[in-house]
Amino acid sequence: MDIFSFRDRLINDYSEYVKSFMRFEREDLKKFVGEALDAGALWPDALIQLNPSFEPGKTIDALVTEGVLHKGSERIFQRDKTDEPGSGNPLRLHKHQEEAIRIGVHGDNYVLTTGTGSGKSLAYIIPIVNHVLKTGSGQGIKAIIIYPMNALANSQFGELEKFLKNGFGSGPYPAT
Repeated sequence: MDIFSFRDRLINDYSEYVKSFMRFEREDLKKFVGEALDAGALWPDALIQLNPSFEPGKTIDALVTEGVLHKGSERIFQRDKTDEPGSGNPLRLHKHQEEAIRIGVHGDNYVLTTGTGSGKSLAYIIPIVNHVLKTGSGQGIKAIIIYPMNALANSQFGELEKFLKNGFGSGPYPAT
């Protein structure tokens, strides 16, 4: 299937449909509306996007083996997990995530800029969770995260809760 030809046929059919409802007494209005429709006033140009392929990094398990991350990270940060703790597979990071995590776990500052859906959130959540795993919880504030919108904060909270709940369920939590 030629998707561009399909789009052109779809736009043409829709244009004919829309025009079938239009009746003009004034020829100048008919010409103006016809030109606007022909110029694409009701439909934008085709949107073409590429899904970027990010360079692969190491798995969470490999970073645990190296001593970069706390052992509890293996249970928390898995892919394809269910409600059953330990049911998932090792989570492979993108290279930019791995590099940011390596910087973050040492307490150094970093700025990570990359596209939507590229895993920026994990690049700061993993160092925070790692810090809590290493130092223990319940001993004051460990991190402050500022979000520009409540919807994003709620979404991120849900993701973090999913990692933690599905990582440990009701316990036992890792020893510090």
